Amino acid sequence: MKIRYAVPALAAAALLTLTGCVNNAESENGGGEGGDSAPSAEITADDAAVALLPQELKDSGELNIGTDAEYPPNEYKDADGNPTGWGVTLAEAVSAKLGLEPKWEILGFDSIIPRIQEGALDMGSSSFTDNVERQKSVDFVDFLNAGTQWAAAKDSDVDPDDACGLTVAVQATTVQDTDELPAKSKACTDAGKDAIEVLRFDGQPEVTQAVVDGRADAFSADLPVTGDAVAKLSDQLQTVGDVFDAAPYGFATQKGSDTTKAVQAALQSLIDDGTYLEILTDAGIEAGAVESAEINAGTE
Repeated sequence: MKIRYAVPALAAAALLTLTGCVNNAESENGGGEGGDSAPSAEITADDAAVALLPQELKDSGELNIGTDAEYPPNEYKDADGNPTGWGVTLAEAVSAKLGLEPKWEILGFDSIIPRIQEGALDMGSSSFTDNVERQKSVDFVDFLNAGTQWAAAKDSDVDPDDACGLTVAVQATTVQDTDELPAKSKACTDAGKDAIEVLRFDGQPEVTQAVVDGRADAFSADLPVTGDAVAKLSDQLQTVGDVFDAAPYGFATQKGSDTTKAVQAALQSLIDDGTYLEILTDAGIEAGAVESAEINAGTE
């Protein structure tokens, strides 16, 4: 079944002009748009969630969170290089419910899970799709029903279901890169058709730009990301095809840890008091809201 969601209307900054990735940069000044109006400033700690935290986390007073910050409007860098976006706002709200100060580390997407495994990070908030393969390494506390949406040049006749021989841009190591496009390309070659050429980039702004300047016929990304890019560049881009491969986004935490249970309780508290839905509504993605905080709900 194909599931449709509202196209996000988050007023994010224009596509970033990248001058190089910022790795291992730490910030304590993240937050939603502009950072100053983040709801975490008004959130009080939930005692039941705090009680579930490991003692060392309580004692530290900080929640170390990793993000790639190259995936607007979910997580990206503001003008000062600090993480922002609705995914950052939600993660900081979770941190507030736990009575902890969020401490952000910006690093490559594929470095986040290993750093959670080794204990250098307490949580990952980087538009992680919760799937069975990733569940072998970390736990996920799921917070959004997401899906994949393609975009192509304005007035393009690109069909995601008939993309053999096309060049498709994608952010490296996302599920679109590791799962979707390899499967689509194999189906092409199995049918005796040309393979899909996958054009990989470290950040979503580069992916989008590749379609704008004609290096790629289309790009594939998560719905909120595609919707945001098309909204900003509506004179140059359009969505093509339907939303497919619906799957949950989740906060990544150490496998089998008390931190997972604490984050789950904190998210549930945000759902119960309405803060969660307020954050998603402000981002224009409330159609993907979950009714309860689940752990490892991804099944594929």
